[in-house]
Amino acid sequence: MNESQVILDMISHGVDRDVAMGAAGIIAHGPAEKAWAHVSQQVLTPAHDFALHLLLYDACYGENALLRSPGPAWFPSNDVIERANVTAAVRELGLADFPALHRWSVEHRADFWALAIRRLGVVFREPPTEILDAREPKHARWLVDAKLNIVQSCLQGDPAAAAILESDGAGPITTTTYGQLRKLVARVANALTASGVGPADAVAMVAPLSAATVATYLAVIAAGAAVVSIADSFAPDEIATRLRIAKAKLVVTQDFVPWGAKRLPLYEKLKQATTLPIVVITTDPGVALRTGDRAWADFLSKNDRLEPVIRDSHDVVNILFSSGTTGEPKAIPWDHTTPIKCAMDGHFHHDLHPGDVTCWPTNLGWMMGPWLIFASLMNRCAMALYQQAPHERGFGQFVQDARVTMLGGVPSLVRAWRSSGCMKSPTPLDWSRLRAFSSSGECSNAADQFYLMHLAGYRPVIEYCGGTEIGGGYVTSTVVQPNTPSTFTTAALGIDIALLGERPGSTIGEAFLVGPSIGLSTRLLNRDHDAVYFADTPPGPNGTPLRRHGDELESLPTGSYRVAGRSDDTMNLGGIKVGCAEIERVLNVLPGVQETAAVAVAPPGGGPSRLIVFTVAAPGTSEADLKVAMQNAIRAQLNPLFRLDDVRLLPSLPRTASNKVMRRELRAQIEKSLV
Repeated sequence: MNESQVILDMISHGVDRDVAMGAAGIIAHGPAEKAWAHVSQQVLTPAHDFALHLLLYDACYGENALLRSPGPAWFPSNDVIERANVTAAVRELGLADFPALHRWSVEHRADFWALAIRRLGVVFREPPTEILDAREPKHARWLVDAKLNIVQSCLQGDPAAAAILESDGAGPITTTTYGQLRKLVARVANALTASGVGPADAVAMVAPLSAATVATYLAVIAAGAAVVSIADSFAPDEIATRLRIAKAKLVVTQDFVPWGAKRLPLYEKLKQATTLPIVVITTDPGVALRTGDRAWADFLSKNDRLEPVIRDSHDVVNILFSSGTTGEPKAIPWDHTTPIKCAMDGHFHHDLHPGDVTCWPTNLGWMMGPWLIFASLMNRCAMALYQQAPHERGFGQFVQDARVTMLGGVPSLVRAWRSSGCMKSPTPLDWSRLRAFSSSGECSNAADQFYLMHLAGYRPVIEYCGGTEIGGGYVTSTVVQPNTPSTFTTAALGIDIALLGERPGSTIGEAFLVGPSIGLSTRLLNRDHDAVYFADTPPGPNGTPLRRHGDELESLPTGSYRVAGRSDDTMNLGGIKVGCAEIERVLNVLPGVQETAAVAVAPPGGGPSRLIVFTVAAPGTSEADLKVAMQNAIRAQLNPLFRLDDVRLLPSLPRTASNKVMRRELRAQIEKSLV
């Protein structure tokens, strides 16, 4: 790009002439990374038009760099590196750098997790006799013979320090301290015990995150029982299926979910889903409860003394659901060790410190809800919870006012912010307290992630990919390495990755995990665990079984990774994992529909997946009419957040010799048309 033109462009966007001339000289003559480091920190601010940010990024790295080959958009300062938790661990162990720490973590797994447990201050009634028993690698046992209740490790923050910051989008931010949270957890736990809930029972939670639901979540575990996590956006039939699989004894919900100007009825949906007794967190005092159901405030015990039930390390604390390629969702149990994985990822990869404020728009039905609770509280942070739609400016104002230091989300949320410009209009918000973003749930788009970074004057985005059956991430980033939009810098500590390509020499391969690791599931409640994750997988290093995960990764020359998509027939829609079979089961019964195949395809350059449904239909059926009917069915019976992009009619679906639908071939047709 012409140096004079760069100067003129900067001046036209309000940059001082002398500053512009100096920056243009550095861009013209300096290495690309050095030039961008100077421009991003010394010239650009969030107040500048995003167009200028893009222009100068391209001036440093080359035209269309974000689409073609992104360069680092953020570089860790010496202060960031010095403060980082991973730096402390590297120095304690006498290692050279982070890559050396990762190698050590997978070569000395028991020692690594002992280090993490010590740094997190995990509380035991009886400490483990052995950190790891790996005689059966597929079913490794962690913290052998340990007795604990992980809730005790979540409530060690200063009693006067903030544990939860909360806003309904209208009134002021309210604060729940660690001392107040502990008493509230006790009141719920003692109420549960008095109502007959005990060890090995299951209590379902279908509610958004709030101080009340966080306290209830911890209280169920403190009482020795297990939480059954169900997304509040699911239709009644889907909720009923999950209640049945988990054998829930009681349900906790909220009367309404606020969403913009709307109030979505949640308790009414639960009444359609189950006859189980329901405890209702009421936001409207006029809500009439069904006979046998109780208001949460009336349910609470007056006893605020917390005495957690001590459990074995592998007793279940949470049952979560993850869709596979069959109609019924997999039921994945977390035990008292899994939260340690959540907290470790928060500690080392997200660099959480006591006093930090975390914010992640999510709910208890997706693993990031429990993850946020454990990662925040076990690192003695405060959670910032916003009881409104996160795609509007009010959420950004909350992030500013709550002084959030780590903000997570899904890529489609960032795309909405970018499309509306709400976080910069009428004036840019002050997100200068942020030290890092995080992104999970969908394949991200480099341009959108670059936009996110510029909103806070350039902060790293911790790309974070994993799963419910991992308890966190398997490929991620750190704050001690340069950060490139939509790029993962490392396998997570304690886990290694083996890429198996379809073609010799391919840079894209299916990711297999090299365990064992705390967090990796060893059982499913309604499926053959080994058949799902280990059937027909090749041996890994030293004969260690490779664990199937399903993502395809692209290995970059820098040693980093990009996610290329899913290798199986599971898709992420709006950050929620769903199986093709679940969608097809709903659509195949519609009038005029003979057969369907649902596929999800990421657009060129990355971004949220697009749902396309190939359909064999009765003669005379129109695609337009089918699309309306299918979208309505998906919203009513599966999830109102799932968006159907297109319906395509075919005379027949392509199949293998064994009669399986060839969804890979259908995806290829779509991908070719999108290029």
